[in-house]
Amino acid sequence: MSTISLRLPDSLHEHIRKVAEQENISINQLATLAIAEKISALETADYLLNRVSKADKKKFLRAMAKVADTVPEKHDAL
Repeated sequence: MSTISLRLPDSLHEHIRKVAEQENISINQLATLAIAEKISALETADYLLNRVSKADKKKFLRAMAKVADTVPEKHDAL
C-alpha cells in the first residue's frame, strides 16, 4: 500500500468529509473509490474507442438487415 499527500482547497475537503460521513466510509475509502471509478471510466472509453476503430459498417448493416421489422411487444416499448 502506498501513501500520498494531497493538497485540497478547504471547501472541497469539507465536501469530501460530508460525503464520506453520509456514506459511512473514511475519506481515504472515498478517495480510493473515486480514483478507481475515474480510472475505470477512462479505460472503458479507451476500450470502446479501440473497438469502434475496428468496426465494419458493411457487416453491421448486413446484420441489421436480418432483424425483423416488427413493432416491439408492449412491455418492451419505450
